Amino acid sequence: MTYLKPIFRHPNLPKNKLGYTLKEYEGGISTLCAGCGHDSISATIVQACYEMDIEPHLVAKISGIGCSSKTPAYFLGNSHGFNSVHGRMPSVATGANMANKNLVYFGVSGDGDTASIGMGQFVHAIRRNLNMVYIVMNNGCYGLTKGQDSATADLGSKSKAGSINPFQPVDLASLAVELGATFVAQSFSGDKQQLVPLIKAGIQHKGLAFINVMSPCVTFNNNPGSTKSYDYVREHMQATGTLDFVPEEKPIHAEYEEGTGTAVSLHDGSEMKLHKLAPDWDPEDRVSAANAIQQARLKDEILTGLLYINTEYGDLHHIINTSDTPLNTMKENTLCPGTEKLDTINAGFR
Repeated sequence: MTYLKPIFRHPNLPKNKLGYTLKEYEGGISTLCAGCGHDSISATIVQACYEMDIEPHLVAKISGIGCSSKTPAYFLGNSHGFNSVHGRMPSVATGANMANKNLVYFGVSGDGDTASIGMGQFVHAIRRNLNMVYIVMNNGCYGLTKGQDSATADLGSKSKAGSINPFQPVDLASLAVELGATFVAQSFSGDKQQLVPLIKAGIQHKGLAFINVMSPCVTFNNNPGSTKSYDYVREHMQATGTLDFVPEEKPIHAEYEEGTGTAVSLHDGSEMKLHKLAPDWDPEDRVSAANAIQQARLKDEILTGLLYINTEYGDLHHIINTSDTPLNTMKENTLCPGTEKLDTINAGFR
């Protein structure tokens, strides 16, 4: 029974620098369908946080409504969590981030939660460059309401019920690049080797790290004719290249022939190593990234990997010049300095 999780763990399981095993990063028992791609994504988040030696209690995971938005219960059980209302995850994440900038934020959403009711919130989270990892678990259907096509379902794709989708899809990765997101990636729930380093790099990126993950719905959207099925995604994936996340101050043991590799420096000195496969593509050139995504779509390919990154533009706290001290740790005399100080502030606006 795949939904049963044994309590026993081998006493000699490997530990990270904090002395934690993977068990300390797991969550509750998943109630999603057996084989759901969302559970694979949860596992990659667990793996990434374990390998990066992140304290679970220094993580906040926030979601909306949908199958995807249930997943925060299934990873990092010792972290902070908030399951918000449909499409409103970004605004709740913004409020939490404004109060405490020192946490690692995961925003978990789905294709309906982001591309339909939450589209406006998605747009403004990008515009503000909120410092969070924004993961969309994209299956092209509404799993909780029995498999209707979502806004990301491809034109001509066939649902389990046999209907053909007549509408153009919302391409979230392309839209994120167009809107000015500073980190845009795309992956497949079945590609742990690619997704783990992408999540690591997203955590280290100062700003909104958007990762659109194709995550087939095994119950309602894994049929012949669906462009979000496991078979279709595996057959049509085109990776930008092989990549790895290189932590700060650790030696790099990798060799690349001249002209085939590139390193993208992140804010803390860490690097994202890329081995370039896609032609005429530069992950630090917004126009080049947008063209690469569109060219892949014209060939019915799903471009995966790190598509675009900009490390020059600061996050929301940098943009609005907030205090170095998180608001939730400030004392009353700092937050309410008194009438005399308030009069001085008001006088400065006259």
